[in-house]
Amino acid sequence: MTDSLKTRVRAKLLRQLAEDAPDNEHDDPRQISVASDLDALDSVAEDDPLVEELAARYLVF
Repeated sequence: MTDSLKTRVRAKLLRQLAEDAPDNEHDDPRQISVASDLDALDSVAEDDPLVEELAARYLVF
């Protein structure tokens, strides 16, 4: 596998956002959390400990 861990985590988060049906009437805490994690991931370097923390949280291997 040639993709970096950060790339795989980002793909997983984007996939989860796309697969969750948006609820226009209510704020979905899960979607908010995933979107927040994606923003945080995008703001750190490849070797930041947050990348591994998110990988563990979202079961990315």
